[in-house]
Amino acid sequence: MTKGDDYRSLYQSYLDYCNAHDFDSMASFYTPTIKVNDGPMDPAAATAQFAPLISAFPDWHWEMRHIVTDDDNIVVHFMVTGTHLGTFQGIGATGRRVAVSEFTHYHLENGNNRKAADATNPRADEPLTGTRGPTAHDAPTVTQRRPS
Repeated sequence: MTKGDDYRSLYQSYLDYCNAHDFDSMASFYTPTIKVNDGPMDPAAATAQFAPLISAFPDWHWEMRHIVTDDDNIVVHFMVTGTHLGTFQGIGATGRRVAVSEFTHYHLENGNNRKAADATNPRADEPLTGTRGPTAHDAPTVTQRRPS
């Protein structure tokens, strides 16, 4: 098995926890101090930021479309979807289905993910409000580490 295969397997395990909305297991993949879009966070803070998203979109699901790995990087293209059934960023439940295209780049150091950068569709809230504005996908991209 190659390092790329290891990274793909590791990432799929993490994504399975994400889709199960299992915050404790998600946190087990994070380094003690992670950087999310250049901001330092601890694992509890990173997972806590998913709670409002999952509360408002209880069926929130990440579907990996593409993954590319090398010795120091994982790059993933997702389609994330959910049904708006609770208040999110001040917008009451609309019952509308949302789909957001997302790209995430994870930079690895010594097999641990130390940095993550995230880009989402800038018009993702259009299905909720009928207007263009900031992204409806407000949860952070999270970093992960190899389980011990």
